Formats: sequence, structure tokens, C-alpha cells
Amino acid sequence: MIKSSILLSTALLCMSMMSCSLCQSSKSRNEEKITTVAKAESEKIVPGADQLAAYLPQLKGKKVGLMGNQTTIVGEGKQHLVDVLVAEGVDLKFGFAPEHGFRGTIERGEKVDNDKDSKTGLPLYTLYGGNEKQDSIVNSIDVMIFDLQDVGARFYTYITSLHRVMELCAKHNKELIVLDRPNPCGDQVDGPVRKDDKFKSNVSFHKIAMIHGLTVGELAHMINGEKWLENGRQCKLTVVPVQNWDHNKMYELPIVPSPSLPNHLSVRLYSSLCLFEGTEISVGRGTDWPFQVVGYDNPVYGKFTYNPGEKAGMVKHVEGKGQTMYGLDLRDLDPNKQKFTLKYILDFYQKMPDKSQFFTRAEFFDKLAGTDELRKQIIAGKSEKEIRASWAKDLKEYKQMRRQYLLYKDFE
Repeated sequence: MIKSSILLSTALLCMSMMSCSLCQSSKSRNEEKITTVAKAESEKIVPGADQLAAYLPQLKGKKVGLMGNQTTIVGEGKQHLVDVLVAEGVDLKFGFAPEHGFRGTIERGEKVDNDKDSKTGLPLYTLYGGNEKQDSIVNSIDVMIFDLQDVGARFYTYITSLHRVMELCAKHNKELIVLDRPNPCGDQVDGPVRKDDKFKSNVSFHKIAMIHGLTVGELAHMINGEKWLENGRQCKLTVVPVQNWDHNKMYELPIVPSPSLPNHLSVRLYSSLCLFEGTEISVGRGTDWPFQVVGYDNPVYGKFTYNPGEKAGMVKHVEGKGQTMYGLDLRDLDPNKQKFTLKYILDFYQKMPDKSQFFTRAEFFDKLAGTDELRKQIIAGKSEKEIRASWAKDLKEYKQMRRQYLLYKDFE
């Protein structure tokens, strides 16, 4: 009987120890899970617009203007900043729209008219397409907010809009708050630096590298610091920086920045393929894969074929509309491994049977490149290595200047 009692006690003790061990193991797993979630939350990339506490106090009791578009969102719910500001009681007076419009539905290069926002009724004005002199509008407010998602290439016109907003704010002594966002191509600085003002345009507004390696906040500091505004004026500037991002981190945009950049791969290839806009070569506008396919109406360019048509946001400016294009299918490339290269445009030029027909938009090509040297080098049959050597000195000087204005750890 005593022996049985001892055996029972031993069994109960073992069961208790096993139960404690299981409890401890479960507790350990839960703690590990909580730690992992907390770590992920602490490392989460937080754009400037999401940091309401950092800029709402500066808007209290002030009349406010906003430069924004469909990328001007707050939080994972992707609320438009306009809606958030109105809900917070901010006295929002108007919105400025860049190229592609306030909701991102207007085609490249098309006229952007003064209007009203279809969802909120907010009066809308534009600084794009010859409408940059909106002095009376800016003079009617106290503070301006700039929140646009750039893609890191000099010819993407949202940074031209930044300059024009800064110009107006500096002229009328208004404060500008830039809500910074990551640069999805911020892991590189490359290409020719724009030459003199002969090549200045909406697609080459600043004397910076073609792939500039800056966020809009960093560029705003550069514009101020280098005194690029009219008469050397400087803008009263506040930048709300991105949290937990630096130039080493890849960033996939949560919202399409414009109709022809529908995904991460198109954004990463854009800097290499946009030069084709100065030719008759198709980069897939009018298809489901803009800036992910390249072709022309000649089988010499490859066996892959596609037929550009009419897609939302890609109707009026479609190279090769209704024709069969032969060329390259880049859709399976790893987006994160794509960096600026001349190999595509050099290859297409070399294969063109009648090379006199390649640079049909030579003036625009030179504006995209920021120089006429690149076009002349391609025609002369220079290699990518030789071409890169020609801009190395200017690029080195630009990189040195750029370092003064970085807000985030660099990739170099």
C-alpha cells in the first residue's frame, strides 16, 4: 500500500513537472512571438505623412495649402492626407496638383487644369504645364505642405513641382513642410549630371545626376543650400523625415505613383528605359506591362511580341499603337537587382536598320539626358564603359555635394 502511494505521488510529481515544462515552453514561445512582433513594429518604415504628431501642431490656427496626389496617403488604411487633415480640423484652403493630376489619372504631358477635387470639393490648382505663377494663391495661406512620392530619376517631374512650390513659398515668406518618403531607387547615384540651362526643362530642372539618390526632403535641403531658388532666396523649410529607412533599404511603393509605373519592377526599370521616350521605341505604354517590355515594329529586335493598345492613363501617347512590337520581355527580372544601365538603348540603336530614324525626338532625348553628349556618343558607337568614363568627373563632384544634404545613412 505504501509502495503504491509512493508510485502515485511520483507519477503526480512527474505530471506536474511536465505541465510546468509545457507551460514554460508555451510562455517562452509567446514571449518570443511578442518580441518578434515588437521588433518588426520598431523597424517598420514610417513615412513623414504618418507622423501626425510631428506636424499637426504646426498647422494649428493656420491657413494651409497642400501639394499632393494619389500617393499622398496616411497609414496602412491608405487614407488620403486631405481627409485626415479635414478630420483633424485643419483649415485646408486648396490643393496643388502635379503632372498626372491630384488623383493620378491624367496622362503624361497632358494639360492639368484648375479644378475641384471630385471627392472633397477642395479647390485645385496646378503648377504644371506653364501654370507655375500661382502667387496670389500661395500668398493667401500661412503654411504649405508638400507630399508626393518621387521615384528617384531626374526626369520624373514631381521634383520640378517641389522646386516651384519652394520658389513660391520663398517669394512670399511662407513656411513649407515636406513630408518625406523613401526613394525606391535611393540605393544608387548614376548617369550624367545635367549641363547648362540649355537643357533645363520639366524633365531636367536641376543640375543633379540622372539617378539622383535623394529623397524629396534631401533635395529640398539641397535646393536651399545651393541657393537654386530665384535671386538666391531660401525657403522656410521643415522636413519630417522617414523613420527606419536609409539608402540601403529597398522600398516598394504602396500606391502607384503614375499610370505607367504600375509595380515595383517598372519603377526600378524606369531610370534605364525612360531614355527611349526620346525615340520611337515602345516601352510598353498601352499594355499591361509599361516599362517592363521594350520593342519596335521590326523582327530584328527579338522574338518576343506585344501589341500596344489603349489602357487607362495610356491612350494618347502610345508608341506603336495597334502594331506588333518585337523586342525584350523584362517581366521576370528581379526588381531589387535592377539598376541604371545603358545596355538596352545601346542594343536597340545598334540593331536599328536605319539609324537615322532612331533619334526622331533628339531635342527631347537631350533634355531627358540633360546633355547632348550622350546622344552623340551613342551615334558614334561608344561602349557603355566609355560613356560612363565621360561623366565620371561630374558625377564624383555631384556625389560630394550630395553628401552634405543626406538625412539618412548612405548606401556607399
